[in-house]
Amino acid sequence: MNENVDSLNITSQIKPINKDIIVEYTKKDSIVSYNYNLYKDNKIIDTYSSTNKKTSIIMDETGEYKIVINEIDINGNINTINSGIYRIDKEKPVINVSNQLLTMHKGDKLDLLSDIKVIDNIDGDITSKVTTNYNELDFNTLGIKKLIYSVTDEAGNTATKTVNINVVSNISSSLIYIQIGIITLLIFLFFLILSFRRSAKLEKRISKFSIRPIKDNTISLFDNLINFYQKLVLKISKIINKSIFIQKYSKRFNKYLPLCNNLYKEPIDFVSSKIVISLIFLSLAVFSKTIQYKLISVYELFIPIIIGFFVLDIIYLSKYKLYRNRMENDLLQAIIIMNNAFKSGRSITQAIKLVTTELEGPIKEEFRKMDLELNFGLSIDIVFKRFSERINMEEVTYLTASLSILNKTGGNIIKVFSSIERSLFNKKKLKLELNALIGSSKLIVYVLFLVPIFFIILVSLVNPNYFQAFFTNSLGIILLVSMIIYYIIYIIIVNKIMKVRM
Repeated sequence: MNENVDSLNITSQIKPINKDIIVEYTKKDSIVSYNYNLYKDNKIIDTYSSTNKKTSIIMDETGEYKIVINEIDINGNINTINSGIYRIDKEKPVINVSNQLLTMHKGDKLDLLSDIKVIDNIDGDITSKVTTNYNELDFNTLGIKKLIYSVTDEAGNTATKTVNINVVSNISSSLIYIQIGIITLLIFLFFLILSFRRSAKLEKRISKFSIRPIKDNTISLFDNLINFYQKLVLKISKIINKSIFIQKYSKRFNKYLPLCNNLYKEPIDFVSSKIVISLIFLSLAVFSKTIQYKLISVYELFIPIIIGFFVLDIIYLSKYKLYRNRMENDLLQAIIIMNNAFKSGRSITQAIKLVTTELEGPIKEEFRKMDLELNFGLSIDIVFKRFSERINMEEVTYLTASLSILNKTGGNIIKVFSSIERSLFNKKKLKLELNALIGSSKLIVYVLFLVPIFFIILVSLVNPNYFQAFFTNSLGIILLVSMIIYYIIYIIIVNKIMKVRM
């Protein structure tokens, strides 16, 4: 719609409008010609000269307009006419909502203006003018309710914003009962520990004055927890062992069995333990939310499960790397000891037994197993083959192949072991030199891995709601998943580039 003005408005227009303005200028009979300049926001946007009787000046965009007309009469005199200010505002106010999805309990009240701010290009902050359909919604029934915010600026431009409100059941009473139960359990455990400590002190004090030592056949609380954990793992293993997929997945944990101190008998027990730890992490997350008097969300439910499922991999992977490094270092010493034993005229069985007495650590246990297998009657080929399968190291494969060939065809075992000793020594020396050369590059890579995580933790501590948009709308979730995938791919590619096979 247009607003027509028959003649120039000399006075200023106070209230802006959201319509086009057309100003008509009519030339007097005494005026020969005229020209005008059209100003928008104090800048000339149009200039026009004419001798016509009438002309129309159109203003159709948002801004402040002013017209300056110069009339020229018969004698050449110039008369300047200044119009007032014409204000046009066609821009809608901007409604900013911090959270697109709100959660409230059934029957509760909602603070409508706590998470909203409205800014208009001319009127400024007009949050106080916001109206809603709050009174039309039924918050006594469960489900998603659509709350519509509406605001109109002084020029008549109207903007709307819809916010989803999830009405959930009020479980405050249930939370109170859960909290009371958890606190009671913690108090019970606290007094149980105090009672155990008093009993231990009393036993220690009485044992000095007793003729026969007190035999305590009871199991400690910690041992009871370990036994319960192992029984639970075994029960879960019996259930999941029926799955072929889980059986194949569990085979990757065979290499961790020597590191678990008989805590796990089979690799399937590792998978069961991962499930148990996931449940423990989930229980801790639910407990932390309960004592905060809050409900746990879907995303907060999955994060502790994922972390708990992979925490065992991280622990045993670090242990396995230390185990492998020590095994590689001790293997060279074992070969040196065996070679010296061969030079002194001893047999392979005697050389293996000598390694078990001279060395400590995992290599001693492996050679002790080999000694027991030889005592039980297994051949040297089979013993070293089993040793190679357990260790799964390239150097052990070379050693096993060399001994198998020597056992079948004969040869100088001293020269063979001297050659293996020299090769392993040169390989270790080259590996140490390579680590020294790429040490700074590895440090830079590790820093680059940790910087994003450190940045997220730091920003979350400063502003806990900064990353909330990634969890509250579908676009944020897509971006979050994309960034995680990109970060994982980045780590894999960099590790592949930095990895050097020897």
